[in-house]
Amino acid sequence: MPCTFTSDTLEPAATPTFYFIGVTTGSSSIRTVFPLWAEALGLGEVELVGIDLPLHAPAEQYRKVVTFLKDDPQSLGALVTTHKIDLFEAARDLFDEIDPLAELMDEVSCLSKRDGRFRAHAKDPISSGHALDAFLPAGYFAAEPTDVVVFGAGGSAIAIDWYLARPERGDDRPARILVTNRSAGRLETLTRIHDAASAEVALETVLAPTPADNDAVLARASRRAVVVNATGLGKDAPGSPLSDDVVFPEQAVVWDLNYRGDLVFLDQARAAQEERSLQVEDGWIYFIHGWTQVIAEVFDVSIPTSGPVFDELSAIAASTRS
Repeated sequence: MPCTFTSDTLEPAATPTFYFIGVTTGSSSIRTVFPLWAEALGLGEVELVGIDLPLHAPAEQYRKVVTFLKDDPQSLGALVTTHKIDLFEAARDLFDEIDPLAELMDEVSCLSKRDGRFRAHAKDPISSGHALDAFLPAGYFAAEPTDVVVFGAGGSAIAIDWYLARPERGDDRPARILVTNRSAGRLETLTRIHDAASAEVALETVLAPTPADNDAVLARASRRAVVVNATGLGKDAPGSPLSDDVVFPEQAVVWDLNYRGDLVFLDQARAAQEERSLQVEDGWIYFIHGWTQVIAEVFDVSIPTSGPVFDELSAIAASTRS
């Protein structure tokens, strides 16, 4: 079986197969990490196969992929990245079960099967939360009024907004969440979900078609702001949402959801790290939490989010990094 399919080259799986739906799946570290994790977790004989689709692919391509996964007996499920919103919008009616977070967020990041039923899950709100908790200390937002600035209003941005604005966080919530996007539709979706989940945290959405527009938004952010590149730029497409003239807030935490690609946003942050006293994070821990959450669901195994087992899986993954 090929390592990567497109919507036009799908073929029935001969052995149990787990899929990765993205844009450039062949470049992902999961190619080398998954076989090692599968052995450590005792998943048995299972193959990982990528399915590459163009950004904002036609609906019929998404439906073709989802129908194939639903109907093919040896296809166990999939992790969805980049296409989380578009795929769900195009193929929502094909699922037998949709979890409450997928319903709320109008996105899907995990496809699984259980007892003959084909299921859609939104795992990003959980995995992004675990990633944030790994590098933000408890009480970070309670210490002083602090903004969150997210560039890009796709599924990851919606998940981050939901996680940080939840009422159960009490005082440990941002003073304000600012989200920018190049088109209005995604911002409207995010606003609807934010208001449905918690209207107590101020949300400001900004149409920002150029890097200079994003620079201007960041210039209004508080010191210690958490600044997130959720655009996919640097991985799924070249570049950064910011210009090289950007000025980061002092003592900001700058998080690029990418860990591979040209990573221009990370380079910009690292260039200013000493002068602006920045904490700079890449997407590696997000990668680990994202994949382990989906693997646990698809294979019906328990994977803790911290402790010895998680540390072992993290160490296995780290051993593959160049």
